[in-house]
Amino acid sequence: MATETQTPVLAARGGSFLIEERRVEEVFTPEDFTEEQRMIGDTAAEFMEKEMVPRLPEILALKYETTRALLRKAGELGLLGVEIPEQYGGLGLDKVSGCLVSEKSARDGSFAVTFMGHTGIGTLPVVYFGTEEQKQKYLPRFATGEWISSYSLSEASSASDAMNAKARAVLSPDGRSWILSGEKMWLTNAGFADVYITFAKVDGEHFTAFIIDKGSPGVSLGAEEKKTGIKGSSTRPLILADAVIPRENLLGEIGKGHKIAFNTLNIGRFKLGAGCTGGAKGALRAAVAYGRNRTAFGHPITDFGLVKHKLGEMAILAYVGEAMVYRTAGMIDRNLAGVTQAAEALKRIEEYDVECSMIKVWCSEMLDYAVDETVQVFGGSGYVEDYPAERYWRDARVNRIFEGTNEINRLLVPGRLLRRAMKGELAFFEKAMGLIKEVATPEPPVSAAGFLGAEAAALGGAKKVALMCLGLAAQRFGTELSEQQEVLGHFADIAMETYALESALLRARKKAAAAGDEACALQAAAVECFAQDALDRVEVSARRLLAALGEGDTLQTHLSALRRFTKREVTDTIARRRRVADAAIEHGGYPL
Repeated sequence: MATETQTPVLAARGGSFLIEERRVEEVFTPEDFTEEQRMIGDTAAEFMEKEMVPRLPEILALKYETTRALLRKAGELGLLGVEIPEQYGGLGLDKVSGCLVSEKSARDGSFAVTFMGHTGIGTLPVVYFGTEEQKQKYLPRFATGEWISSYSLSEASSASDAMNAKARAVLSPDGRSWILSGEKMWLTNAGFADVYITFAKVDGEHFTAFIIDKGSPGVSLGAEEKKTGIKGSSTRPLILADAVIPRENLLGEIGKGHKIAFNTLNIGRFKLGAGCTGGAKGALRAAVAYGRNRTAFGHPITDFGLVKHKLGEMAILAYVGEAMVYRTAGMIDRNLAGVTQAAEALKRIEEYDVECSMIKVWCSEMLDYAVDETVQVFGGSGYVEDYPAERYWRDARVNRIFEGTNEINRLLVPGRLLRRAMKGELAFFEKAMGLIKEVATPEPPVSAAGFLGAEAAALGGAKKVALMCLGLAAQRFGTELSEQQEVLGHFADIAMETYALESALLRARKKAAAAGDEACALQAAAVECFAQDALDRVEVSARRLLAALGEGDTLQTHLSALRRFTKREVTDTIARRRRVADAAIEHGGYPL
């Protein structure tokens, strides 16, 4: 008798969420964390609460040795080596584990930036691009915290155009050293770092990466930057005055520095999303705690509907962000299965560059909402340094600048999708053409059966809006579409809301499939609220985009299709959001 075998789940193609349907078993969610993943997350959370938080005054006073001591303690616990291979002293764990540690590090913005600057952009270039000798020399020391790393890509004159670097590198006359000249900006950890990963153009032409050791001849630092937020992190410029760097400290290949810079940023983007999600949960916890103890008109302010709206929305957005982050980390881990070569691993990670950019933008803007409303819940106290809300607010703002500005990342989303469509890797144009036939046929009834069926139907409509807008924009502007930044930005917003909604919907449905619909009533309320609001945002962005593509009868035809695709049932989001808020108040923080 033939036995039934289970079909293996393959990794989804990056960007395919707009043209394909995903099954719940294909998606990784926080409910799928393994015992090992939960343990590393709990270890990180306990370290932050018991070791880091008591020393926050010293961190915020920029006492370098305190921060170094904490990083060494984190190294003893294995937290600095989560993504460093075991043969170099690390734990060699997956991206989900790396995201969990990043999320828990967000207990404080300053320390999170320090921690992630070392473990992420300061370490991963050596993990993926270093020679065997470089890995043996640096990675074991990075894993223990003996050496702290920093990373410098930006320059004062290049802004987001990193390839326009002015720093130069030439080979010394004896061929034994590189001579670097220039100034790099915004080095996180610079004040106490032992290593600087930086970039310069060899012979003024070839963008290349280098590993610079502290104390090398001609290497110095400028003064600490006086920042608006993350004041407990060290940020200083790196000054290279004919700096002498050993020839073997070239990282990667000459002229291939962009691969190191952009791939490192790509990884950093979805881990930043994890940190922003952790920050939003922390802000919610603080807002609930303060609101329960602040009385007005004889009641805790958490009794009032408009405060409940804020708390409920913060919880819902954190749930959605969490779903996006761990879905993406899970896809990357699945795509990395069996890969042993660093170059191949980077290709597998780069597959999800669209998702990484969307997560970076969506989660950083979600966190800004959460911390701003936390200040509002605190009222006047939220505007005073003695309370944490003010610090959360200031610390969060930089996330929209880090890891490529949100404007740059918005442009990357459609740019990369279109490039893949032109190469025949994703059938966007074919799907978009199919929508023309659909609009010309009588409107079928919307199927809303099953758990969150109406939200699934709304998701299908959002995908059609995205495809229609991208197809029409490409048709209207052709090769000049890359110059239409406002149009591209509106499309990116549509794509982000669609990915966010699908991630949350699949997460809730997966839990319901395992535990039953009744066990997911709170999650269902969150998804129902988010679906209504996400479709509103999709509709607004699409109207603005379509108005730039045509006018008159042509525009009316497009708007008619938009109304058809965004038609949906009306849901009482007030009651559902209040239900989530009540759970947060009772729980003392994030309840989902």
